[in-house]
Amino acid sequence: MAETRIRAEIDLRRMDEQLERHLDRVFNNHKCCESEEPKVQVIKKEEWELDCQRIKVKNLIGQGAYGSVYKGGYNGKEVAVKILDLRDEDRRAIVTKAFTQEVSIWYNLSHPNIAKLIGASKNKVPEIKLKSENSQHRRRPTKDGYCIVVEFFPRGTLKSYLIKNHIKKLPLHTVIKLALDVAKGLSYLHSQKIVHRDVKTENLLLDNEGRVKIIDFGVSRVVASCPIDMTGQNGTMGYMAPEVLACLPYDHKCDVYSFGICLWEIYSCSMPYPEQIPLSKTSPDIYKGRRPEIPNSCPSVLADIMKKCWDANPKRRPEMHEVVMMLEAIDTSELATENQFQGCFCLIGRKGL
Repeated sequence: MAETRIRAEIDLRRMDEQLERHLDRVFNNHKCCESEEPKVQVIKKEEWELDCQRIKVKNLIGQGAYGSVYKGGYNGKEVAVKILDLRDEDRRAIVTKAFTQEVSIWYNLSHPNIAKLIGASKNKVPEIKLKSENSQHRRRPTKDGYCIVVEFFPRGTLKSYLIKNHIKKLPLHTVIKLALDVAKGLSYLHSQKIVHRDVKTENLLLDNEGRVKIIDFGVSRVVASCPIDMTGQNGTMGYMAPEVLACLPYDHKCDVYSFGICLWEIYSCSMPYPEQIPLSKTSPDIYKGRRPEIPNSCPSVLADIMKKCWDANPKRRPEMHEVVMMLEAIDTSELATENQFQGCFCLIGRKGL
């Protein structure tokens, strides 16, 4: 019995040693295979991602702090091509965040008063070859940047359209139509829990039928579940609500304030604050209590909407769907008869507050 027990212990020890050697061989072979056949990283293609080679860039439309906008073509259609430059390492993180935010929000929006985002490219940008004033060709590096493609509107921005009509002004029915387009677009955004945060006439385009299209969602964001999560100055001086200027918590009502300024601008065909203040002297305090002066010729019903929208207290501002109803209730033919409206000829009158 003792001899049998000793032999069993020896056999078990030998089996353990054999198993250990076998596992070592399997492990080493696995490591060898891994070194010979490295894993291929699979990058998921986003729903909005475009084939950069099919984007044709024609001419420069405008330039901004983080990139440029060009007129171009994609699949036989005229498009606007926005290229964000990544060559500045210091700004790379900011540009990347702006790109991700803009594309993720914009691509899923669908409304007659929202410009359509066709797609974007985050790995490559189209080659840009333009003629400069001295007839020399300029070629921009194409490998380091982001590209956003949007439908193109040849009539340009609402701001440029209003400037062209500075002298003769716009008839009241056109004012209401343009204001309704903006209000409906913003009402849709708010229904999707999105705050634009940079509503201004430069970010409103006109299509061939004169319909307003909202663009530029670079600073937009989904409404925070807690208002305190949305703070900081985002937007453009003159259009920013007092709570935004003061870096206080805010919500979608900041867009309502900006709409009030735009409504004044659409009616007056003028800049809300025409005086030139040097950027170095620009302070949020300058604009906190300021409002444009409402012209005497402005119908009271329209003036009331302006004042409600730019109320200093965001809780007293109406919702954008309520603004839509207010504008739709205006009888322009009756007002034209009563006031013999011929456009806005007087820019000094009612106080903005």
